[in-house]
Amino acid sequence: MSHPHALDGRRRTSQPGIGMAIIEDSRLMKWLWALSLAAALVLAAANIYFGELNQDEGWYLYAAKLVSQGKLPYLDFATTQGPVMPFVYAAAQPLVGLLGVAGGRLFTALLGFAAAFAAAWLAACLAGGVARQRAGAAAFIAFTLIGVNVYQSYYTSVVKTYSLTSLLLALGFVALSGVDGRRGALKAALSGVLLALAAGTRASAVFALPAVFLVLLYRGFRQGSQRCVPFAAGGLIMLCALFVPFACLAPRGLWFALAEYHAGREVGGLLTHLAYKAGFVSRTVQAYFAAFVLLTFVVVFRIAGGAGKKGRSGADVEDETGDKTGGGIGPAIVALWLSILAVSAVHFMAPFPYEDYQVIVYPLFAAALAVSLVSVLPSRFAVAAAVAVFVVAGLSSISSPINQNWFVGKRDRIWWPLKEVSPLRVLQRTAQRVGELGKPCELLLTQDPYLAVETGMNLPAGMELGQFCYFPDWSREKAESCHVLNREMFFELLETVEAPVAAFSGYGLAIRSPQVSQLAEEEQRELWEIVEERYEPCFEVEPFGQADTRLRVLVRSR
Repeated sequence: MSHPHALDGRRRTSQPGIGMAIIEDSRLMKWLWALSLAAALVLAAANIYFGELNQDEGWYLYAAKLVSQGKLPYLDFATTQGPVMPFVYAAAQPLVGLLGVAGGRLFTALLGFAAAFAAAWLAACLAGGVARQRAGAAAFIAFTLIGVNVYQSYYTSVVKTYSLTSLLLALGFVALSGVDGRRGALKAALSGVLLALAAGTRASAVFALPAVFLVLLYRGFRQGSQRCVPFAAGGLIMLCALFVPFACLAPRGLWFALAEYHAGREVGGLLTHLAYKAGFVSRTVQAYFAAFVLLTFVVVFRIAGGAGKKGRSGADVEDETGDKTGGGIGPAIVALWLSILAVSAVHFMAPFPYEDYQVIVYPLFAAALAVSLVSVLPSRFAVAAAVAVFVVAGLSSISSPINQNWFVGKRDRIWWPLKEVSPLRVLQRTAQRVGELGKPCELLLTQDPYLAVETGMNLPAGMELGQFCYFPDWSREKAESCHVLNREMFFELLETVEAPVAAFSGYGLAIRSPQVSQLAEEEQRELWEIVEERYEPCFEVEPFGQADTRLRVLVRSR
């Protein structure tokens, strides 16, 4: 039998080796962070300049411009989401005024980076009960899964609700992770406020609130800690502050934005629905392939019994290095997974579920996955896991079809022609030519709001939603209360608007809402006849904007 002191001696002599390994791992992690940050910056820069244009960018930036001028959503113009984003982006108007859509993208990318760092912070907080080395690896893995993902980078660089929503969600869960510590009640209330702000940015995020509340309520019954009360109070107070004033002043406009616009879309019969659902799942896995590979590894590892040794009480035990290999499952991690599932289920149930809806919850998924991954591995493998994640994320980004879209145009039979300039640059050049035909602050008759943003010109009232502003079957009273155009109003506008320039891409005069279906050819022809009676052709641009359609620019002839 070995003498106790002899065993202690062996432990002491092994410490310098362990210490040197920790120092080497620390140096390697610094290099990994530098590489990951550099890769994330390159992807963001490429997506800002080369990324495809999206029609949503125009009306979000134009809504922010209206708010900066003192107008209010729902009361003065139509929008399709909560009120938070236009108010936040109104603060970026000097940047948008200077750089146009590129300025809006730069601001959005900064919010996207903040969301990635917030998710890394969340992962570190949730893994903080284990080894410090493992917590650092979790933070790095979470950031890398987000920042070194070209799909996530694109959708948090173009102007959409995603960057801001994901930032608020991640910060809300960071606050939630501290409910068991000092000032736990205050942190619970702050979490409720932040998650409510996320819901006020994008409606589907609201389902994180009941998920978290139920977890806190269940935990309160079991442990007597009623953190659900301050959480609910913070969330309800913020939701009331955001929506009650608009519900009183513009109930119809608010209902249209949060429910009616989204529910009215038609997608066909059962088989079509099933095809869309299957497509949603397939495209989501493709977009986040590296993360799903890691998720599969974690699930298989846990099923195989490799999740680490635990005592019967569930308490942490030490691994070979003396670090803890796990921890009791806290309320934050349970609420995190439940919220991811709840919001994802809502996206899946949408009439036409776009996979980019998942962008808002992906940082939460990355944080939860990072914590799960490091918890199933001994500490000595944490840095190796970080290296593997960086390599897999990098390879996944390199293989993404988004990279090809930066430089390659529409396929011409067997040829892939290269783009002469980026879509953003085409928009900038076109806006310069359109601006020479009119003046800043004059009206621009268009259903491409990003052209109005880029020129500094204004849209006619009722056309703030761009290609989705036309609701031909609605009554005049309903259309006016929602700040959109019915058939009669649209024809009147085209016949009387005092806009010196008109510009219509393939999206213009072609879509009926809320079905989001193509107008009958006869009705398109009627609308174009009115335009051509008052405007004469000036020039055309092709490819232009989202989906590379043809833009027709006309000037008023009478």
